[in-house]
Amino acid sequence: MEKAPMIPTSVKEVQALGWDYIDVIFFTGDAFVDHPSFGTAVISRWLQKWGYRVAVVPQPNWRDDLRDFRKLGAPRLYFAVNSGAMDSMVNHYTASKRLRHDDAYTPDGKAGARPDYAVTVYTKILKELYPDIPVVIGGIEASLRRLTHYDYWKDCLMPSILVSSGADWLCYGMGERPMLELTKGIEKGWNLHRMRSIPQLAFFVKGGVPAGTLSPKSSLRDPSHPTDGPLPLMRPRVGTDLGDSAPAGKLVLHSFETCERDKRAFAENFHWIETHANMLHPDTIIEPVGDGYVQINPPYPPATQEEMDSFWDLPFTKLPHPRYKGKRIPAYDMIKFSVNTHRGCFGGCNFCTIAAHQGKFITSRSEESILKEVRELNDLPDFAGNISDVGAPTANMYGMHGKDESLCAKCRRRSCLYPAPCPNLDRDHTRLLNLYHRIDATKGIRHSYIGSGIRYDLFLDENGYVDASSRPYLKELVLDHTSGRLKVAPEHTEDHVLQKMAKPSFRLFERLRSEFDRINREAGTHVGLVPYFISSHPGCTLKDMQRLADHPALKGIWMDQVQDFTPTPMTTSSVMYWTGLDPRDMRPVFTERDPERKREQKSLFFKNSSKNSAKGVRNSKNSTNIAARNRNRTKKD
Repeated sequence: MEKAPMIPTSVKEVQALGWDYIDVIFFTGDAFVDHPSFGTAVISRWLQKWGYRVAVVPQPNWRDDLRDFRKLGAPRLYFAVNSGAMDSMVNHYTASKRLRHDDAYTPDGKAGARPDYAVTVYTKILKELYPDIPVVIGGIEASLRRLTHYDYWKDCLMPSILVSSGADWLCYGMGERPMLELTKGIEKGWNLHRMRSIPQLAFFVKGGVPAGTLSPKSSLRDPSHPTDGPLPLMRPRVGTDLGDSAPAGKLVLHSFETCERDKRAFAENFHWIETHANMLHPDTIIEPVGDGYVQINPPYPPATQEEMDSFWDLPFTKLPHPRYKGKRIPAYDMIKFSVNTHRGCFGGCNFCTIAAHQGKFITSRSEESILKEVRELNDLPDFAGNISDVGAPTANMYGMHGKDESLCAKCRRRSCLYPAPCPNLDRDHTRLLNLYHRIDATKGIRHSYIGSGIRYDLFLDENGYVDASSRPYLKELVLDHTSGRLKVAPEHTEDHVLQKMAKPSFRLFERLRSEFDRINREAGTHVGLVPYFISSHPGCTLKDMQRLADHPALKGIWMDQVQDFTPTPMTTSSVMYWTGLDPRDMRPVFTERDPERKREQKSLFFKNSSKNSAKGVRNSKNSTNIAARNRNRTKKD
């Protein structure tokens, strides 16, 4: 591949390239790392491939005379803004709203390099300095705040980030195709009507909602009309998950102002937002706010395998920008020797934002594209032959899809796994196992680990393994691709709490542990099993955490992984936390909102699990020994 110019970050670097103009200037809350795990690098390299000149201003200083916002001048086409790989508020604060003292996406892990609500702060500065230049916002923070959302840190509803920031356009989800089309449109001077027809974009329009935009099959009322009392639960337009397909139309939600007055209206809105976010052919969504409305265009169809390969076949250096020489970026250290195999997740966990950003439908790279990247790892400094992760949001969803994809095109299920696995889902792990074998046979590769999460309900049910590929997959995962400890996420032990999380029964974890222990016994190994849990999730009481900590199925397991629930924008769990209602059925949900009692739930876990600490230490030592032994294993024939 011909070496492409580096992405410049300063005036000196722009001059070195001989540029007399820049097409697009990115402002991002992260340090700039030229790696496909970082969205700014992906979109920058993608636009560069199509001939555009792109520069990046990482972590600009917003407190001084704003010289970082002025130094490159105005771009020919537009400014692009994101907060980085995380929502800036999640990046800054713990679940107890305490300020974090480090930032994994900043050189040497120093905190304070980006503002709270970074997308809004950056955008307002740019609009003040360059009022005639369009600003396009995207990434996690913009994507998950594209409509009315609950903000945990202000403890209130906030309108679309398009309204609060004043941005011209919002690109949500994985942005290669919409950003390229938007860039072409701005360059060619397309009229507003054509620009507003680009998929996967959102924008604010002044004026009333046009007549006739309410889908005739929708039972939503005109949200511009205020209500004095609770709103009736809206009914789905299609009666069953696999009902008749309806042509795409426009769906009007309750207004932001109505949601402020009535929590039930907000819950109803989210019911429809989530439903459409998980459909293959969703409607255009319109949400009135203030003196206008926000319009969310439907996304592009899931990327093809060829398109996925093209997104990775870009000249990434896979290194931090040279400006950071001698400095460590912790987030880069975690992923620098990893390989991403696919995008999307159909698990549908209520507290998770992956599907809202990457989509429910799995889009996978070809084996050849992945193996090419694996071979190129040998060219990276300090690579010793160990791949830290061959994965994605859920590592073992690679290549998975519906057996009859025409049914998927009509489906309205939020999850392909909850409350029970879809009978149309092909859960065969054979393709993934073959990929692992080809990776391990690649010259220079000593070992490949799976550091991403896995869904054990893809290969296990309460009766055992689901198909012929299931036991070989778990066995190989445990013995050949786990670095000391296998981390899984049952999240809780109590089924009524798991139901609010949209997670399978804890009995399935008990089945996993039984099979896991059997594999260890038969192989004479001592790989550890580490379960992850969440405290204070809606539906969880102090007694539920007591039962979790005392559960007999967890005895002898290293128990140190519990996270206090943090309500993040655009999740079902956050809607439950704010409204006290389950948006799926509008039934009341207990929610622990008292900070002291939330801390008590989390501390109870550690207090009660400390009795297992001695056993846990022994398991930890065994895990270290087996990890060392794994690194020296002779590869299988």
